[in-house]
Amino acid sequence: MWELIHSNIRKSWLLFISMGICLVILGYVIGAVWFPPDGGYSGIFIALGVWFFLSLLAYFSGDSILLLSSGAKEVTHDFSPQLFNIVEEMKIASGFPTLPKIYIIPTEALNAFATGRNVKTCSIAITSGLLSRLNRDQLQGVIAHEMSHVVNRDVLYMTFAGIMLGSIVMLSEIFLRSMLFSSGSSRRYSSGSSRGGGQAQAILFIVAIIFAILAPILARIFYFSLSRKREYLADASAVRLTRYPEGLASALEVIATSAFRLESANKVTAPMYITDPFQSKMYASGSFESGGEREVVSLFSTHPPITERIKILRSLTGGVNYNEYQKALISVKGKSVNIMPSSTLRDSEAISIRKPTAEEDKERDKKQKTRDTGDLIRALNKYVFLTCPCSLKIKIPPNFKEQSITCPRCGRLLDVPLVNTKAALAVFGATIVKDVEKDGITTISNIKPQTYVRKTQGWESFNCACGNLLQLSPAFSGNYVRCPQCGQKTEIKS
Repeated sequence: MWELIHSNIRKSWLLFISMGICLVILGYVIGAVWFPPDGGYSGIFIALGVWFFLSLLAYFSGDSILLLSSGAKEVTHDFSPQLFNIVEEMKIASGFPTLPKIYIIPTEALNAFATGRNVKTCSIAITSGLLSRLNRDQLQGVIAHEMSHVVNRDVLYMTFAGIMLGSIVMLSEIFLRSMLFSSGSSRRYSSGSSRGGGQAQAILFIVAIIFAILAPILARIFYFSLSRKREYLADASAVRLTRYPEGLASALEVIATSAFRLESANKVTAPMYITDPFQSKMYASGSFESGGEREVVSLFSTHPPITERIKILRSLTGGVNYNEYQKALISVKGKSVNIMPSSTLRDSEAISIRKPTAEEDKERDKKQKTRDTGDLIRALNKYVFLTCPCSLKIKIPPNFKEQSITCPRCGRLLDVPLVNTKAALAVFGATIVKDVEKDGITTISNIKPQTYVRKTQGWESFNCACGNLLQLSPAFSGNYVRCPQCGQKTEIKS
């Protein structure tokens, strides 16, 4: 494993240096055009300065920016016990020292990504649509794939390479737009002509425009080419962790047949996801058999063909070690492709394929899956779920201001848990000792132990004694929940 990681790092540096050369040359030609005759060196310093600043930003805040831009919301164990259980299993299998933070993106699109500098600071984000649509084995395959990206040091590389690509694109855009809308260039050339250097300056201007157009294209080709190879490697690592290739294969199949697109993704962050977030629904029938519509994969594709990945995974019948995956990859592609060093293949221990879990046979109808996805999105957006004794489930938006609501079916008056914590504190009579969080928990006094009795097995909402809104999901099966704001336990009774 360590040789595989070191090999991955060496390839990353090679690609990183190639993109760096593009950035330096671009900075030089832009500087030479803007500030002749010796402005090229200034351009290099400016280009490196932009990259250095953005790299610092990416290193210390890149994961936060990506999570924020995707609309991901951190969840606790009580929100989705099964998801936390799967992440805990993969944490143990992959040797992570700590449990990654878990985020859910409230959208019906089907996708997931991992972010973070290393195994101690990583996070995993999964869309609510994917969480509702996948069974346990499929979800385990997705989580294992994303954690493999972290183990293989893919996340850190993709973050920095993405920043360098962004720097190249930004400098190129600024230069081309300035040439289009500014008349300053004509003044420079005329002054250069009086000194006898007008012809040389004009040639440099043409070279600068050509390179400003080509540099982002070359950088994208470098960036996406290694991104595609890393997907194969993450698939190979994932099936070693789960020992069940069909879980990831069927998860990719479900994702590929979805018509929903992830609107929060962009071209730079697209390689971070498990599949291309811009991919439309390719197979109307949902079938991946021969004769179906073929995927078009170009130099600018962020991921390998998803049908090819599925075929490789389903070709793993003799085991799930790296050597078996390499053989399946060569067999499916019909040519020699090396995604890992030969020493890793020689030392690859035999790993047998396990049987599917008992939950594999449990299927929910399509309408129920759609309802589950909708309720999960509402819960993430702090909707309040009330179940009237007449069995009607009421979903109340977070901007609802009243403390009670009348059931439209039976006319009963129902108390509404408050989303605003301070307003709820006033109702409960508790007081905040320190209005500043310490270790993620606000210190609150006058809180008494609390018990909540469940009315259904669906989504339910209630206020903690501190006033914070708590949500119980259909998957919740524990005896208590712990409030993330005050740390107080609330006993749950059926």
